[in-house]
Amino acid sequence: MSEDMQTPEPAWRPLSKIQRRVLGVLIEKAKTTPDAYPMSLNGLTTGSNQKSNRDPQLNLESWEIEEALEQLRDMGAVAEVHGDGRVVKFRHYAKDWLGCDGNELAVMAELLLRGTQTVGELRGRAARMGKIPDMGSLQPILDDLQRKKLVVPLTPKGRGQVVTHGLFSEKELAEQRNQHGGVRVVEANVEPPDATSIAEPVQRPVNPEPTAPPPAVASSTSSSSDSAAIAELRAEVAALKAELERIKKDVEDLWSSMT
Repeated sequence: MSEDMQTPEPAWRPLSKIQRRVLGVLIEKAKTTPDAYPMSLNGLTTGSNQKSNRDPQLNLESWEIEEALEQLRDMGAVAEVHGDGRVVKFRHYAKDWLGCDGNELAVMAELLLRGTQTVGELRGRAARMGKIPDMGSLQPILDDLQRKKLVVPLTPKGRGQVVTHGLFSEKELAEQRNQHGGVRVVEANVEPPDATSIAEPVQRPVNPEPTAPPPAVASSTSSSSDSAAIAELRAEVAALKAELERIKKDVEDLWSSMT
């Protein structure tokens, strides 16, 4: 039997806010508290509403979790487990549904639970569920997930790069891009969204030297370099703002867990 026949194609699709939270909790608890996995409806409700390692904070009712579980089960991402006890429990099939495993699954769980964040934050948070000791070990994981369209970069690579998951709806993903500078990161040379508002260098008349006229391409080359530099600076500023906001939320989470 060929490898293609043995390994089904990933079936993932965009998820709602509650569906993302429920799937993220199932992946997280399977890795961090295997003795409490599979999970009951009550356990999933508590895990979805907990104050630490969650962004945004939610206050979901059990019926909302149950509805999301039913939807995820119809998608093939979650299954109901009938054991010896009377309580129905649930497990995830994210390995096949997303088409990733191990450290990739740890990264996806953190993105589902916390949403958009810097790669530095993501490394520290995902390390509790996988072996990701440093940024050098995280980058190949992100590259593979980006090729699978499960991770979406919102700012260019570099210090403070911001990434998110690909399970947002198109509208939500557009909002995330707008919040982080509006730069669609596809290739290295990306023009800023309002590049047309940047004034072109003024060409002042000079007395040309007959033996050495200025090259015709010099102005366009300079303008292109300036535009790329401005785009990079804007992305860096947006990334720093996002990182400061995330740090603030981490402090709030820590404070709430201590009170």
